[in-house]
Amino acid sequence: MSFATPPPAGGGCGLPTDRRPQAQDVRTALPAVMALRIVPPTLAFVIHAVYPVMPGVPLDPATPFADPGLMGFLLWFLEPAGHAGVSFFFLLSGFILTCTADTAEPVTAYWRRRLVGLLPSHFVTWALSMVLFAGAHTPYFGLPNLLLINAYFPQARFWGGANGPAWRLCVELLFYLSFPLLAVPLRRIPRRWLWSAAAGMVAGMAGVCLFALNVMSPGTTFGDVPMSPPQFWFVVFFPPVRVFEFGLGMIIARIVLAGRWPSLRIGGVLALLPVGYGAALLAGAPYDFGLTTVVPIALLVGTVAAANRRGQRTLAGSRPMVWLGKVAFGFYMTQALVLFYGRPAVLGDAEFGVTGGFVLLACLLTVNVVAGWALSELVEVPMQRRLCPDGPCRPGPDGECRPGPEGPPADSTPGGARPARPVPRSTAVTRVRWPVVARLPAVRPAWAGGAGEYSTAGGAGEYRTAGSSRRWADREGSRNS
Repeated sequence: MSFATPPPAGGGCGLPTDRRPQAQDVRTALPAVMALRIVPPTLAFVIHAVYPVMPGVPLDPATPFADPGLMGFLLWFLEPAGHAGVSFFFLLSGFILTCTADTAEPVTAYWRRRLVGLLPSHFVTWALSMVLFAGAHTPYFGLPNLLLINAYFPQARFWGGANGPAWRLCVELLFYLSFPLLAVPLRRIPRRWLWSAAAGMVAGMAGVCLFALNVMSPGTTFGDVPMSPPQFWFVVFFPPVRVFEFGLGMIIARIVLAGRWPSLRIGGVLALLPVGYGAALLAGAPYDFGLTTVVPIALLVGTVAAANRRGQRTLAGSRPMVWLGKVAFGFYMTQALVLFYGRPAVLGDAEFGVTGGFVLLACLLTVNVVAGWALSELVEVPMQRRLCPDGPCRPGPDGECRPGPEGPPADSTPGGARPARPVPRSTAVTRVRWPVVARLPAVRPAWAGGAGEYSTAGGAGEYRTAGSSRRWADREGSRNS
């Protein structure tokens, strides 16, 4: 069973949302967006490093700065950054999952790739956290955290146990499992209504805030946040309500791939980020939990992707940024180990002045990058090679998707699963069944026929349907020939 059909030639998008062929493949369209993956975990790391406290966790490590006044200012100023980073995470997941989905891939194979990219790193960091520092205060032996169900509990003691930042994987797992179904209504949205649908996702986020404030019982405030723990949990942690950010990312991807993204300058979009951030500082909870910053973030993602598709060079598309994007998931997953175990083990309760505090933050950031790279190279990549050996398709020099072990860069989601599986190479014709999701025919695009054929006879590959044909030349000596 598959959830979509073979991608339009050169389109670089697994979701068959637009009939018009795209001029460039996903590798050309997304490098800078892939590099943006490092931004959300960096924002989360900075707020956790400055104020190393997790909800429901009794640990109280020393802060980098000894000055209480400076700490109070930084906490007030940086708190919206952490929430904006989480919102950025989910929006990027929707965007890149939409653009990198392999339309000829069975749903079960898609889920396998996603779980292989997500779970091994989670299991390793969970075990290390439980052994090194979190076992004493994590309820139920950390099993809710291990099974990625802890974010569904409204009690604060469940949120930050074990590897605390991994609560976000509860939301990502829900996205992974539901994406094939969410693709069905997304494809049904007419192009002229895409911007209205995007506005609807933002309105949904606002509705979540209003529901929490006006319907849910206020009760006792949760720390410095003027909301009760259930209200805070509902807006921040409860996985289903974050689907609006995920859906917004999916819709932005459709707009970009449909060629309907406006000609915006990246500098102008970047100028909107301080405006949204200032609104977050002024609005307060729960509107600073991502609502005021999600529109500038969505505009940034769409503008960067559209610029790359036009061939425009960007700082985000530079090699260092792309490399950081590749290790972003490992960087996020190891931050608790660095901040809650490594920092106290090496420096104890030492706190510093302004210069020493910022030097410490820079050192911790560097150590975390190295730890994230190590997790990626020692766990994530080997497990993907072992459990998903088929690999994705590889865009050829002409922009067409060719079978091969290397493919477009890993996506923004945790685990960075690669987007496509190769079509088996053979001199015989291999039939590919057109997919359905729970037997919903709406997933099949209008240009597709009833069955597809792939042939490599004569040294050239061709994919045929009743309504379309895709060809690519196989170069002699190519590693995937």
